[in-house]
Amino acid sequence: MRDRVLHEALTAFAAQAAQRLAADTAQGAQMPFEVIERGGRRDGVGTFYCYRPLTGGFIGERIALLAELPSWPAAVGALGALDGVGDYLRARGEERVPVQPRERAAAALRVFLQDVFADAEDFALVEEHLEAAWQRVHAGVFEGRVETVAVVRVLGLALSCDEVALGDGVSLWRAGGLPDVPPALAPGTDPDEHETVLAVVAVGEEAGGPQPLAAARTRLRRLLTALRLYDQARPALDPLAWWRDAGGPWAPLALGVAGAPQGTLALHPDAEDELRAFRSLVARRTPNAGELAWALRRHELGCERPSAAEGLTDHLLALRALLEPEGPAAGRLPGRLAALCAPLGERAALAGRVAEATELERGVVAGLAGGRGAAAEVLGAELADHLRALLRDVLCGHLEPDLRGLADELIAAEAAPV
Repeated sequence: MRDRVLHEALTAFAAQAAQRLAADTAQGAQMPFEVIERGGRRDGVGTFYCYRPLTGGFIGERIALLAELPSWPAAVGALGALDGVGDYLRARGEERVPVQPRERAAAALRVFLQDVFADAEDFALVEEHLEAAWQRVHAGVFEGRVETVAVVRVLGLALSCDEVALGDGVSLWRAGGLPDVPPALAPGTDPDEHETVLAVVAVGEEAGGPQPLAAARTRLRRLLTALRLYDQARPALDPLAWWRDAGGPWAPLALGVAGAPQGTLALHPDAEDELRAFRSLVARRTPNAGELAWALRRHELGCERPSAAEGLTDHLLALRALLEPEGPAAGRLPGRLAALCAPLGERAALAGRVAEATELERGVVAGLAGGRGAAAEVLGAELADHLRALLRDVLCGHLEPDLRGLADELIAAEAAPV
């Protein structure tokens, strides 16, 4: 499945790169060359010299321009989703293998293109050379790897294309475009099923790393976290995924998630790179312990409630963990959240809304909410959005994890005399 996607992406990129490089040389760009010696006395002939084009250096100097080609994002995404790209680079003699998946994929694209046009005098795309370079990519990336693949249905997500590669072996697919689907997820006769989106995770065995099945489950949970933090719409995963090893039979895999989607996240092509980068940040920066990790988990639990009103307590607990370590009796949450999430002239209004939410929570706990269901729903959604914004900004590095300290600084600055 993934080798077909990668082959198509690399072929499209090689074709567009060939056109761009040929246009550059036609407009006067000079191909560097070296003079090499041929023949010699032992051959019975005199020594002669010939020119050897240095196409590799020519391509390397223009890789930034080639990154502007329409086919570049798909090729980088397809390579970035694979675990074996570093092995391919080392097999091709690269001494420096980037750590970040996107940088590693960009380096692999450069090496692949240099291989396609090695020693060529022009940039006419030769099918035999392209296929030979592809076989070397395939051997370096895929051969000798036993992969565990997990597939699960994503609810509340709409794609504008058949496949979106997100890196680290994670991709999103329309159900009708995925070549190999578990029977339980195969499209049927329902005309709406072509809109069904599947999340696919492929994990290779790595020495010293987690077990592939555990890694696949973790990557799916991190993907769900990223999707819920990315936008106001909150997608969900089916509680049951399907997995298999090396083409074996599909087996069920419980993910331990719950909840129905709230709204629909429509992923357009111009947003794919942003989501790809955001998912990578979430995967790398999600802590395993501490207040931020606990708040993220409470955010997840709130998203899994049937309504925003029922998630109100979860989201208030998460905000208290981040902003009110003194405890609810201190009454500092409304002012601190307002300082972080509202412009100066709107802070009092937001603080009042947060105070109203805490009072409403007490009424809900005491069974006294009465006819305030609509108000609880609105306040719950508003509070959830502020929490989502804070968590997203901390994971992206826009805010320091010490949100309480930052809020107190803003409050003090507001109170200081002009």
